[in-house]
Amino acid sequence: MKLIVAMIQPHALPEVKKALFAAGIHKMTVTNALGCGQQKGFSETYRGVVHEINLLKKVRIEIAVNDEFSSKTIEAIILGARTGKIGDGKIFVSDLVECVRIRTGEKGHDAIG
Repeated sequence: MKLIVAMIQPHALPEVKKALFAAGIHKMTVTNALGCGQQKGFSETYRGVVHEINLLKKVRIEIAVNDEFSSKTIEAIILGARTGKIGDGKIFVSDLVECVRIRTGEKGHDAIG
């Protein structure tokens, strides 16, 4: 089992969801986040005062998948989020030690679904 965490641009979320649904991945958690990487932010002037904006809006997608869906999930995220420009995002993949479905008590492979 794997936990896939993707940090993407907010405007890419509809395309990423569409690509994930087409790949047969329907379960995910989506969270609004702030962060910066190579983009390093930007300066903005408001009423004569310069504001440094170095934390940019991002969307964090978390998906727990069984091993056989890992590569399909990653490919779908890349398909939906890639523009070829700095700031497209990152995908992190980590091993998922345990998963328990609260409703039924199922564990492991069966709990992810």
